[in-house]
Amino acid sequence: MSKIHNDLANCIRFLSIDAVQKANSGHPGMPMGMADVATVLFRYFLKFNPRNPNWLNRDRFVLSAGHGSMLLYSLLYLTGYKSISLNSIKKFRQLNSICAGHPEYHPKTGIETTTGPLGQGIANAVGFAIAEEFLKKKLGKNLINHKTYVLAGDGCLMEGISHEAMSLAGHLKLKNLVMLFDNNNISIDGPTSLAVSDNFKKRFESYGWDYILVDGHNQNQIYRALKRVQNAKKPTVISCKTKIGYGSPNKSGKSSSHGSPLGLDEIKLVRKVLKWKYKPFEIPNKLLNQWRAIGRKGQLIEKKWDKLTKKQSEKLNLIKNNNNFKNVLNAEKKLAIKEPKSLATRKCSELTLSALTNSNNNLIGGSADLAGSNNTKTKKHKIITPGNFEGNYIHYGVREHAMSGVMNGIALHSNFIPYGGTFLIFSDYCKPSIRLSALMQQRVIYVMTHDSIGLGEDGPTHQPIEQLSGLRSIPNLNVFRPADRIETIECWEHALKTTKTPSVLSLTRQNLNPIRKKYSSNNKCSLGAYEVLRTNKKIKLTILASGSEVNLAIEASQKLAKDKIYSKVISVPCMELFDKQSKTYKNKILNETKNKISIEAGSSDCWKKYVGENGKNFGINEFGRSAPFKEIYKFFGLTKENITNKSKSLINN
Repeated sequence: MSKIHNDLANCIRFLSIDAVQKANSGHPGMPMGMADVATVLFRYFLKFNPRNPNWLNRDRFVLSAGHGSMLLYSLLYLTGYKSISLNSIKKFRQLNSICAGHPEYHPKTGIETTTGPLGQGIANAVGFAIAEEFLKKKLGKNLINHKTYVLAGDGCLMEGISHEAMSLAGHLKLKNLVMLFDNNNISIDGPTSLAVSDNFKKRFESYGWDYILVDGHNQNQIYRALKRVQNAKKPTVISCKTKIGYGSPNKSGKSSSHGSPLGLDEIKLVRKVLKWKYKPFEIPNKLLNQWRAIGRKGQLIEKKWDKLTKKQSEKLNLIKNNNNFKNVLNAEKKLAIKEPKSLATRKCSELTLSALTNSNNNLIGGSADLAGSNNTKTKKHKIITPGNFEGNYIHYGVREHAMSGVMNGIALHSNFIPYGGTFLIFSDYCKPSIRLSALMQQRVIYVMTHDSIGLGEDGPTHQPIEQLSGLRSIPNLNVFRPADRIETIECWEHALKTTKTPSVLSLTRQNLNPIRKKYSSNNKCSLGAYEVLRTNKKIKLTILASGSEVNLAIEASQKLAKDKIYSKVISVPCMELFDKQSKTYKNKILNETKNKISIEAGSSDCWKKYVGENGKNFGINEFGRSAPFKEIYKFFGLTKENITNKSKSLINN
């Protein structure tokens, strides 16, 4: 290898070593091992512009092995991104430093996605690559022709999400997707042979990927492999045989270099072995200037691209500005009032999507092999197929976790709005990716149907109980449970207009009667909770409910009124939005009566904050049963008779 290559790679190694040592925390081994690969990639192949980190046609670099975050921060600093200063690196893993322990997504910084939970970055990269293909179809290959590179380690490839995501990518023939596999055979516990004996070549080829094996410390082999993938016909894994902790006399090739500082004595030895004569955090001007020159190359490439875009500025503006949904959804609300029907909210969602799909927008739909059950696919959707991305609907297959991670990548890529469906019970399979949607503040919409014991005969394995409470506990996630078609439309509207918060739409299998009879242009669901029925001016009871149980609450309220016990019914489609309302509004909803009850066919934990110590929660705090849904509701006491009887007792005490 040339001396200049070694020197450039050592800039990455020693920034990483010094930052981890100063923080007394972190993972030096991977940046030391993959520095050669990253240097060749950024020096010769990666298309990027530090002056404009959000350039639409840039290549995306995703660090799925997020524990090696200093590799990314070093590269961003060295190539001239303003987001990462040397002072930021010196504050690695410290409060309020952008150089967090694992990469955290920030717009316009070069940090493309939040990674750390292993394998997530692989799914995100598949999403980036899919979005690139969508955009290419809309704008043409002269304007859109970039690649996605994802750096993954042994741990990423052990995680199940890697199998799901790579299988989908191979099926779709995502030729602009390249995985750089840090194949160092070491994990935290020791050699990977403790747990893995995969034949990686056969594994990846079985997915429909190309496979190239290189010495990850041989500049020429790395270059040739990256040169080859520039004209790939399918996604490619470049398996880079590396030494974790490269350059460390006592810790290279060992798990001891994975997740701990090397120690001052060992760092002195590494400096000696790699002939690095500089002090901690010192990058000589000659080398820094060469790295900055690598960063400046992208400015010229983008200038040429800008000339092309001026001729097609209308197309670009359409991509950016065609998400005005309000008029379409208001028309749907008027239609729902004009033609009231008893419908399952999953069907209401389908009708809403049908109207949205008919208009020109950036919605990208999909489902995890449940399109007909989730009602996520309408007659107006076009299915994408391997090598053909003219459509707007993805069949994800039975890959709930990958679907969610892929949607994060699609949302991060540009201006697309992804939604994907599965059963609410399988939100447990999606949870890590949903959490990252919320952490990254991405507009990702999860359509989750069969939302309670109301799905009936499929039984307790498919009946969600604790899932709503669990999802509601995630910060920055709106969990919607609409009660009829109008509410479903309004929940969709709020989910679409909320650009920094993902949403879950929890929808029924069973039909529900309309609760809203009058048209209003105002989105009442945006309040989170609002009054839908009052049986008298003066009332003794407040009944709170969501989704399918709002119908039940109305029936119970009307039955109580016959005995001159008057009440109001509050529909609570979204607790998160209600909790953000003014104190005055919340008092109006909650504190008009001493007596309060809640009704929801699931865990009652999250309702206790509303009904108080003297209130009563009608819910389910055990697993469901396999039977027709009306029988199960009766078994768990979710009937108007039981609710009215116990409400009378509550009021009389």
